[in-house]
Amino acid sequence: MIEVQVKKTLGAFTLDAAFACGAGVTALFGRSGAGKSTIVKAVAGLVRPDGGRVQVGDTTFFDAARRINVATERRGVGVVFQDGRLFPHMTVRRNLRYGYDRARGEKRVTFEAVTDVLGISSLLERRPVSLSGGERQRVAVGRALLSQPRLLLMDEPLASLDEVRKAELLPYFEKLNTEFRIPILYVSHAIDEVMRLASDVVLIDEGRVVAAGSLADVTSRIDLPPAAESFGSGAILECRVESHDASRGLTNLATALGPVKLALIERPLGSRLSIRIAARDVAIASERPTKISVQNIFDGKVIELRSLPNHIVRLKVAVGGGYLLSEITAEAAARLDLKPGLQVVALVKSVAIGR
Repeated sequence: MIEVQVKKTLGAFTLDAAFACGAGVTALFGRSGAGKSTIVKAVAGLVRPDGGRVQVGDTTFFDAARRINVATERRGVGVVFQDGRLFPHMTVRRNLRYGYDRARGEKRVTFEAVTDVLGISSLLERRPVSLSGGERQRVAVGRALLSQPRLLLMDEPLASLDEVRKAELLPYFEKLNTEFRIPILYVSHAIDEVMRLASDVVLIDEGRVVAAGSLADVTSRIDLPPAAESFGSGAILECRVESHDASRGLTNLATALGPVKLALIERPLGSRLSIRIAARDVAIASERPTKISVQNIFDGKVIELRSLPNHIVRLKVAVGGGYLLSEITAEAAARLDLKPGLQVVALVKSVAIGR
């Protein structure tokens, strides 16, 4: 368990954030300037908080009341920044060995495992100047892992890369937690990264935690505060690939909602993946329509509704063993006479489902 309580005043900005998370990947999400990086630096020991407490497992890193402040080099955390910060005069091999040779205690993470998982074995004799941005970040992650950290901190590691390089790195990042069993705090303001990598999320705005919990729970809330609206709302579903229909360009998934069809994807039968159905992509009807292009039609029941600015209503609909969120106009909600307990039909286009 990781427990973070950080209070810090920086000029006119005040950070006062508290949250707890487990052994998976926890995303700190929020707009630029929200305080995410300051939290990471406080956990790493690079910034001394004015108050609060930071504990990882049974080790206290910082406790203002008890006057505990463990030095950065003794905390056993690995940090990856936006720019990688590799030593330019060293080869990739020496950069990696720098972290490995200085690590204390048992060497649980091996050199061979890191170079294999991150796909950097062919880069070992090159220097950072000859690497692409994506390659430099993979090496930076490898160096952090080889320091044998008990916690990995990743501060917007993809922010300086273009979309092509981001797409190259994400498959590598997806493996880190499961391969090395190291909890990760991942800072980002990119919703697609969070959806793909994180199991839990902490939403931060103006130095405060406005929502926290599992990714599925937070995204399914209809009461997110206005400051968290950029995170978006919708259903996150764990799925299994049931079949492919190449002639129709569709993949069939088994989900908590029931069968779901989406545009054809290249995934083996039986493999698991997560999909996101955004609230704005879910239409509501009072009865099942006929002769319609929409592939996914679900019978459901309205659980709760919430009025949003700009004459929008967000509702949560129970479907099968899961939930969908929908955002429609207030006029449409009134015309359908929507209220908790009402049976409705939810409609989702296959092409609108995100992965």
